[in-house]
Formats: sequence, structure tokens, C-alpha cells
Amino acid sequence: MDFDLPEETRALQDMVRDFAAAEITPYAAEWSEKEEFPAHIFTKLGELGLMGMLVPEEYGGAGSDLVSYVAVMEELGAADQSVASSWNAHSTIATLPLLAYGTEEQKHRWLAPLARGEAIGAFGLTEPEAGSDASGITTTARRADGGWVINGAKTFITNAGTDISQGVTLLAVTGRNEDGRKRFATFYVPTGTPGYTRGPKFRKLGWHAMDTRELFFDDCRIPDDHLIGDEGGGLRQFLSVLDKGRISVAALGLSLAGAALALAVRHATERHQFGRPLAEFQAVAHKIADIGTELQAARWMVYRAAWLADQGRPHATEAAMAKLYASEAANRAASQAVQIHGGYGYVRESPISRFYADAKILEIGEGTNEIQRNVIARALTGKG
Repeated sequence: MDFDLPEETRALQDMVRDFAAAEITPYAAEWSEKEEFPAHIFTKLGELGLMGMLVPEEYGGAGSDLVSYVAVMEELGAADQSVASSWNAHSTIATLPLLAYGTEEQKHRWLAPLARGEAIGAFGLTEPEAGSDASGITTTARRADGGWVINGAKTFITNAGTDISQGVTLLAVTGRNEDGRKRFATFYVPTGTPGYTRGPKFRKLGWHAMDTRELFFDDCRIPDDHLIGDEGGGLRQFLSVLDKGRISVAALGLSLAGAALALAVRHATERHQFGRPLAEFQAVAHKIADIGTELQAARWMVYRAAWLADQGRPHATEAAMAKLYASEAANRAASQAVQIHGGYGYVRESPISRFYADAKILEIGEGTNEIQRNVIARALTGKG
């Protein structure tokens, strides 16, 4: 087996590493403190062909594979998790439903500008009373006058309130089947549509530079051609793109663990106590060893899940495993890295404190880790 990345993927990763070192890392702390969304960075990512990595070239994207996407995420996430998570939400759940289920006209109208980096995309699923239980959403869409009227609210939505937000792809209930079960559909609501408003930004524990807020729909009217895919198939459509989203969040965890290791090693080799570097103390060295070992384990779980997806092979279980392990490994890595830094790790001027705050959400977003364990257990036992 060949575990080396293809040469073109390594070249892409090197390019992104250089870009991140020059354009993101020096400013990440400032963006975080000001809770400032750096829109210009996403415009530049578009110029580099990175805003539509998973979108075919005919729709303005790069047509890359998921392995290359993970390689790029390692570099973006190691520079700043807010930028990487915003890019990730745009690149996966915000654009993949349009790619998979949109008409040709919809793809050219909405997907292509997103893929070219002219705008950033958002996806609206979670609601105040529905998160892990996606079928529990209550936002409704009813047919009216040749279109649809949407009512309801979404929460914890990424990228919907920036200066470059094009619109939101959302899931809504359209009625019930004869057996009483809900029917769902996916819709595209452009920014500025009457009846669609956005709440103020949430002040979050981490991901400070990422735009996250509530969305409100009050008799929001959209034409019939804003329906994406089949009416009644919305939940199935969402679930079909979820596995790639889980792999991408796993890649976020991988990037954070890598950043934590690099910061821990640097501090442990530069900081001296009792006349010698911290790295010479076994208690510190063992923490670094554990972080490094778990990082490698997470890396190959994430890349294998991505490779399976690229090969068109079943990968739902592997995606859940990768997301579960990488997110928890990232939290352990960040916590141990803070411990190695001591008091310096607890002040916000220290980069590791930012990664520590960013880590927790990885166990929650894109399906909580409790949900991942349910998915994995069902696959292994055939029960549940």
C-alpha cells in the first residue's frame, strides 16, 4: 500500500501552507479578539481555486477529490480554525446539495458563484428545538401562487450574515404522508429575500471569527424554481451529503491536533525550568508522545475515510469513526498542550488558548459524538 499523497496534492498542500503562513496566521488572533469575519481571505481563497474544491470545473470549481480536500484542511485549520470551519461549511453542506440535486440552471445561477469564491454559502438545518433529531424540524414551506411560503427559524447557522453571503440552502417540512410521517424539501433562499431576516451574531466559546447566527422566515416567499431536488426527498438529500461533512469535520480535528502538537513542542523545547528545557522532563515528553501518537492515528482514519469516499465505496461508518476519534483526539491534544504551556497557555495572547477554545465544538458539530457512536454501533451490531 502507498500511503504517500499524490505529487499534485502535496504541491497543493505546500501552496496552501505558504498562503496560510502569509495571509492567515499573523492575523488570526486579531480576528478572534475582534470577532471579525475576514471576508477578504475567502475572496483570495476563491482566486486560488479553493472555494469550490469539490465542485466540477464546469460549475466553476476545481473538481478535486476528498483526499486533497483533507490535505488542504490540514493547513487551513492549523492556521485558524474559524477560517477553516467557515470554508468547510461553505465547501460541503452549503454547496454539495446544490451540486447533487440542483438543476443545471440552479447550478449555474447559485453554485457557480459560490465555487468561484464570489460569495460564501450557508446551510440551514438546526432549529431551536431540533438539532441531532433532524426530522424534528418545524420550519414549514407551503405551496402558494406558483411558489412557496416559508415560516420558521434556524439557529447556529454558519456564513449566513457576512458581507459576501449569497443565500442559504435550508430544509423545511412541506406536509405529511398518508402514514403521518413528515415530508421534507430543500430550498434555496437568496440573501435579501423579503421575509428572510438574520439575527445578531452569537458570541461563542470558540470560532470567534466565524459568522454564526439565527435566521428567521416570516411569510418568506420564493418562486417554485428555488426548490432543490424533489419535494418530499429533502431529508434523504441532506443525509446523503452528511458523510462528506463528517469527514471534513474530522479533518478540522486533525488540523487542530497538529497545531496543538507543534505549539506544545515549540514551548517545551524553548521554555526552561530547573535549568533545562521542559521537553527533558518525562512528564512533559510523555504528553507530547501521546499527542503525536493520537495525531497519527487520527490522520490515517480521516484519510482512509476520504479515500473510500473518492473510490465510491461505502464509507458512512468510517466517516463516523473518523469524526468521533479525530474530534476527541483534538480535544485531548489541546488540553495537554495547554497543560504543557502552564500559565502561558491560559492567557489569550497564547495561540494554544485559541485552539483550546475552538476544540470543544468539534465534538458537537456535524452530528454530536453521541450520534456518531450510535451510527457506529448500528453498523457493527445491526441493531438500533
